[in-house]
Amino acid sequence: MHISIIDWVIIVLFFVVSLLIGVIASRTAGKNAKEFFLSGRNMPWWLLGVSMVATTFSADTPNLVTDIVRKNGVSGNWVWWAFLLTGMLTVFVYAKLWRRSEVTTDLEFYELRYGGKGAAFLRAFRAVYLGVFFNVVIMATVSLAAIKIFGVMLGLSSWETLLIVSVVTVFYSSLGGLKGVLLTDFFQFFFAMAGAFGAAIYVVGLPEIGGLNNLLTHPNVVGKLNIIPDFSDWNLLIPLFIMPLAVQWWATWYPGAEPGGGGYIAQRMLSAKNEKNAIGATLLFNITHYAIRPWPWIIIALSSLVLFPQLSDMQEAFPNIEEGKLGDDLAYSAMLTFLPSGLAGVVLASLIAAVMSTLSTHLNWGSSYVVNDFYSRFIKPQASDKELVAVGRISTVGLMVLAALLATVLSNALEAFNILLQIGAGTGLIFILRWFWWRINAYTEISAMIVSFIVAIYFESIHNKLGFWPIPDEMAYLKLVFGVSLTTLTWVAVTLLTKPEDDKVLLSFYRKVRPASWGWKKLLAKYPDEKEEVGQLPMEIGLMLIASIMVYAALFAAGFWIYGQVIAASTATLIAIIGGFLVFRGWKKMR
Repeated sequence: MHISIIDWVIIVLFFVVSLLIGVIASRTAGKNAKEFFLSGRNMPWWLLGVSMVATTFSADTPNLVTDIVRKNGVSGNWVWWAFLLTGMLTVFVYAKLWRRSEVTTDLEFYELRYGGKGAAFLRAFRAVYLGVFFNVVIMATVSLAAIKIFGVMLGLSSWETLLIVSVVTVFYSSLGGLKGVLLTDFFQFFFAMAGAFGAAIYVVGLPEIGGLNNLLTHPNVVGKLNIIPDFSDWNLLIPLFIMPLAVQWWATWYPGAEPGGGGYIAQRMLSAKNEKNAIGATLLFNITHYAIRPWPWIIIALSSLVLFPQLSDMQEAFPNIEEGKLGDDLAYSAMLTFLPSGLAGVVLASLIAAVMSTLSTHLNWGSSYVVNDFYSRFIKPQASDKELVAVGRISTVGLMVLAALLATVLSNALEAFNILLQIGAGTGLIFILRWFWWRINAYTEISAMIVSFIVAIYFESIHNKLGFWPIPDEMAYLKLVFGVSLTTLTWVAVTLLTKPEDDKVLLSFYRKVRPASWGWKKLLAKYPDEKEEVGQLPMEIGLMLIASIMVYAALFAAGFWIYGQVIAASTATLIAIIGGFLVFRGWKKMR
């Protein structure tokens, strides 16, 4: 791909602006650890919401969507579209609870909700497990996407790509803290969206594609257009539609779509001005993430089936790509090589933005665990704010180095997505219920964490090698079913067989967070003077369902308009508008 001087000017200016934002934000970020990781708990909903969207708009996301569409068609995206249900549950039920908790990280929650050595162990272990191990895996998939994109578009080697992206991202992340990340995300989001839509429009107009109508009627594309899988084909319906909607969204833990909220989503809710801003931020995120962003990626993925129907076609077009990195997800980058000067620079900068926004968030989030939930809690509780900020900056560099090393051995984004889903299988329901069921204790979470990890490793690396009832690829969803079932049975048994948390700990949590009292009545019955929170749980769950229908209707409407199905598009649009009106009225009534 030829990169002109104009393209390089756009890319360099993008880097300069990103670095300047980090430098400006550094003036306040170094004051103390809470400022560095939570921006003083004074952030508005619109900035936090856009930051959430920018973070999940990583360079590996369009690659993942392309991989899915080429393999399973548009309807294959239900493997992540189903997470909207979890997202809306977070919006209307959990956002205000997180903000009320006033913890610095979601791991600090453990010693608010549980007590004793079990709570301390959970906090320390998950600080390392999530903040380092899990976080590094996620950043490695993002780095892998960068390697593929810039390998195709710029001819850079893996290490050249990693060096350029890592240095700039680490610089502004370590200087500006969360405020620097939020402000840079805001700038980078609009750049990324402009690049995605601009690329989709140009690609459809290529002579080889011949416009939208020709694309949608092309033999390689026609069979990939269904938004909902064919109900007569159970081999696709079960793994692509039924499993995600019936099990996956509530039973699995996945970064950015944690049941009940968590991770960097919780970090942004905790940094909001108040509960209303926390709700508004997560609502904006879910609408934009699911209803607006997918279609430019889908259009480019469908277009790639015309120009590169087989992997061999890409291998022939890009002979310098490393053999281990060749996969369907590479098609997104391959299509971008057709862009003209100027637009190529914008798109390249937008992809750099996508990489950097995700990496910067994960670096700040991961280092917050290392500092707040490990170093200052267990290593040096009396550490000064200056020392904690310094440790945060050092850990930021260390996490990036580990992620870069891992990125060189991964092969594709869908592989990493499936592994992460399997590791979190069966733990999701705990994160939903622990706010509302007093009986859940620290050992509930410990047992679930251990069993889900062991089961994931077994099914991914051992089961089929034993030769005992091997699970074929088309029934890979059974791994998730077994993982969820075994993990859930284990943690429910452990919960009922172990002692509940001390009443003092439970009452302190209940008074501070004020969840609906339905699952706390047995405990509260021992304390007749304790006020029961009636809560608005039925209304909140109702809003969650209405909002989910609203966003799915908007998602379908966009697709139907693109497909030229006017009646279906008009109907879906009307449903989305009515849903939006009901959600807005309900949001105003929330306390």
